[in-house]
Amino acid sequence: MRAIALDDEPVALEVIQLLTEKVSVLEVTAYFTDCFAASEYVRHHPVDLVFLDINMPDMSGLEWLRSITSPPLVVFTTAYSEHAVQSYELNAVDYLLKPFSAARFLLACHKAYDQYTVRQQGPNRLGPSTALFLKSGYEQIRVLLQDILYVESQGNYVQFITTSQKVLTRLTMQEVAQLLPAHAFVRIHRSYFVAKNHITKLDRTTVWLHHVALPIGPGFAEQLTHITG
Repeated sequence: MRAIALDDEPVALEVIQLLTEKVSVLEVTAYFTDCFAASEYVRHHPVDLVFLDINMPDMSGLEWLRSITSPPLVVFTTAYSEHAVQSYELNAVDYLLKPFSAARFLLACHKAYDQYTVRQQGPNRLGPSTALFLKSGYEQIRVLLQDILYVESQGNYVQFITTSQKVLTRLTMQEVAQLLPAHAFVRIHRSYFVAKNHITKLDRTTVWLHHVALPIGPGFAEQLTHITG
């Protein structure tokens, strides 16, 4: 996965360089302190992921991302938390608050690689090897996307219900939305994402996944109309 980093602070770029050198799935091809130079590079070189600061002198990272015609995946790196909502509206993979730990950075890289893998599979299918690695306690558990029935919010955690197991992990529903490919999963409630290919029946208030019945939340029914035509 080819990546670049854009930050107006050279020290911040040095930190990212040190960390990315330890991530085998990443190849960082360029580092930039100037937004315009980064834009020119993206126009002429393939880029799958950008590590992007938000507060910069010429334009913000949010403005820079909106200026890109076909934006790559993005992990925001910033010292300020107030832009988190905007970042997820731009489908950011992750939002890292400086100073971040190596473990937190590695998690962001894994999330980006999961999304990159899904993109590579193409829009119409999930390959048999497409998987997520979910941190549960001290373990990293590999979950095949094709085996996920639904995801349920449980306070500060979410539970992935699959055909063979249940995996509890500390994620927000916004983060789940970034991990799951939109062509294969749909949100039916504030607390639920479901796998489209496991839906066996639905009406105006309920979705059935085989023997499991889940409620459709207010405002989410419209997202299910395209499934039934």
